[in-house]
Amino acid sequence: MPKDSDPTWPRFVRTSEAARLLDLSPRTLEKHRCDGTGPVYRKLGGRVVYTVADLRAWIEGAARQSTSEMAAMARSPDLLLSKAIGRER
Repeated sequence: MPKDSDPTWPRFVRTSEAARLLDLSPRTLEKHRCDGTGPVYRKLGGRVVYTVADLRAWIEGAARQSTSEMAAMARSPDLLLSKAIGRER
């Protein structure tokens, strides 16, 4: 197992810490997990954990410039898919 000082090893946090970092309730994160709309998570044994990098990526993915941006993407599934995989057309 990598040493604590290994910078390439991901930092894992449990739901309560992830919720605190995101300023959400743990229950909100649980709902996001059920709906598939939250940050990427892992199950290690019976515990749900998140990497700090995945929390940051989820935050970045939520960035919007307009309230109508998601509505436009919903009308164009190809645009939504290309944005989700990082290739705008």
